[in-house]
Order: sequence, then C-alpha cells, then structure tokens
Amino acid sequence: MLPRYIGAALVFLVLFILVMWRHDLPSGVLHTYFVVQSIIVIYLLSLPPHLDFIDVLFILLSYQVALVFPGLSRWIWCGIFIALIIVILIKWLGVLFGIAYSMTPIAGCVIFLVYVIANREEELAILHSQEIVSELEEKHRQLELRASQAEQIAAIEERNRLARELHDSVSQTMFSIVLNTHATQILMERTPDRLRPMLVLLQTLTQDALAEMRSLIAQLRPQHD
Repeated sequence: MLPRYIGAALVFLVLFILVMWRHDLPSGVLHTYFVVQSIIVIYLLSLPPHLDFIDVLFILLSYQVALVFPGLSRWIWCGIFIALIIVILIKWLGVLFGIAYSMTPIAGCVIFLVYVIANREEELAILHSQEIVSELEEKHRQLELRASQAEQIAAIEERNRLARELHDSVSQTMFSIVLNTHATQILMERTPDRLRPMLVLLQTLTQDALAEMRSLIAQLRPQHD
C-alpha cells in the first residue's frame, strides 16, 4: 500500500505546484484539474487503513480554488470539497465519527477560502485607493499648472494695461509740453513779459510727466516675495 500512497501523493503534489505556478490557466483546464485532484484525494482516503488526516488535502485545494477562481465558482468548489469530506468520512468511520472528524477539515476549507477572499479584497481596496490618490495628485498638478498659467496671463494683461496707460497719459502730457514750448517760443519774440508763467507751466508739466512715468514703471516691475 505504501507505494500507492507515495505515488498518488506525489502526483497530487506535482499538480498542486504546477497550478500554483501557473494559476492563470484557462477555466476549463482548472476545473478539470480540481476534478482530478479530488479523485486523487478520494483514492488516498480509500486505501487501507483509511487514514482520515488525508482529508486535509481538501483544505489545500480550497485555498487554491480561492486563488484561481473568482466569484461563485470558488464557493461551489468549496461546497463540493465539504460534501466529499462528509460523505467519505461517514462511509469509512460511520455517521457519528464521520461527522465529528469532518468538522476540522470543513472549518479549514471555509477559513482558508474566506481568508484568501478577504486578502484579495483588501489588496483590491488598496490598489483602488492608490489609483484614487494618483488621480487626485494628477488633478492637483493640472490645477496648479492652470493656476500658474492664469497668473501669468493676468500678469501679462496687467502689464499691457499699465503700458497702455503709460502711453496714453505720458503721450498727452508730452503733447502738452510740446504745445507749450512752441507757445513759449512765440511769446519770447512778441511778449517777453508773459514768458515766466509759461516756463512755470512747462516745468510743472515736465515734473508731472516724470512722476507719472516713475509710478507706472514701478508698477511694471516684478513683485518679489
């Protein structure tokens, strides 16, 4: 009997490792795999002296089912494993002992399945949270970029406004200075006694133009923090 035990156990172990390594196999192949593995476990349990601890292999299969199948499929397979455990142990140990000995492997199947599901859901929640954080960071960078662009546009518009004011106001003042200079030249030739008020006015206009230019140029300078 020992060679049969060893041979069947090695086949189970090799298949188990292969599916753990390549758990992205097609669904049909995976279902076939679990059927074969279930048959191997049943075969091991059927060999004299019907060692009941072999049913722990169904716990490993339940853990693997939770890894490779989504949704309802894993619960269906877990239910199949539980049913097989109960039927086989009752067959070889009787109803009372069969039910009693089946409680531990049944609990193991359910616990491992729930643990893997909860762990997967936690991983998905973490990934979702990371995606949300990344999206918020990207939105924040976009808002900062738009705010920076808006500030630059506002600064350009403000400089253009000040430049227009500088052009309009200073141009008017300089035009007045030119007119008054021309009038002063005429007064120098005809009525020199009226020259002084015109010179005072020219000085005032020149000072006003200079003050206004300084004010507008000061506003055009960049603001430093």
